[in-house]
Amino acid sequence: MVHTLRQTSGTTLTSRENWGTLFLILPALVFIASWFLIPLGQLFALSLSSEAGPLASYAELIGSSVFRRVFVNTMVLACIVTIICVVLAYPTAYLLTKLRGFWFSVALYCVLVPFWISVLVRTFSWMLLLERNGPINSFLMYSGITTSPINMLFNNFSVYLGMVHVLLPYAIFPMYSSMLRVDNRLLQASEGLGARGTTTFLRVYLPLTMPGVLAGGAFVLLLALGFYITPTLLGGLQNLTAAMLIDNFVNERLVWPLAAAASFILLGLVLGILALASKFLSLGSLVGMR
Repeated sequence: MVHTLRQTSGTTLTSRENWGTLFLILPALVFIASWFLIPLGQLFALSLSSEAGPLASYAELIGSSVFRRVFVNTMVLACIVTIICVVLAYPTAYLLTKLRGFWFSVALYCVLVPFWISVLVRTFSWMLLLERNGPINSFLMYSGITTSPINMLFNNFSVYLGMVHVLLPYAIFPMYSSMLRVDNRLLQASEGLGARGTTTFLRVYLPLTMPGVLAGGAFVLLLALGFYITPTLLGGLQNLTAAMLIDNFVNERLVWPLAAAASFILLGLVLGILALASKFLSLGSLVGMR
């Protein structure tokens, strides 16, 4: 009898906790449904509204070699930017774990400053720095390194530089969070057993920090796939991305079904990468929270 009462009381308490949790997350669910799911559904319906048939827009995009090349270029651009960010972010994150006091604050502010400046402002700043009459070309010619201005704008170099500048902090912080959780006693044990520094890094430290590397890389890759401002302003015709293609469909050609279909193809690509990343790391580690 007592066991039955306790079980009933526990079930009632659990039910109340569940209802309480539901009421707490209800505003967030309503917000997401109103401002994300419903507009997303309308966009999907728009992608099926072509006069040639429901799937005509998707067939046109997939069947066109030009559109396929744009999506391939977008993926290649995102992958190269991700690799550069990971290579630069790893030693930077490691340095942050070693600094203390004043120098740690200085280094942290250097990483955080990009978050406080508009992407548009930073992109225009690179345009001023990289132009033919800009300070970089002026310095190169003044120092005798070059005899004429170097074309550093509207090419792959300027796009990679601008995107890495914006996305690098998104790779640093997941790695930094992962490195902070490494137990230094494991490194000391490895060195105590006679392992060299390189062996300790490759066999102990790198595997322990790999979740942060994967999280930072996945984060940068997902953001780079939908990047618009920097490739538009710093790139040329050979740097056409999926986001720029969607903008062209909307503002130039006025073909909304094609724009909606291209958006969902890009969304499917992002979801596919998320599904692949979830096989190796949790969503919490992706945002550097766990």
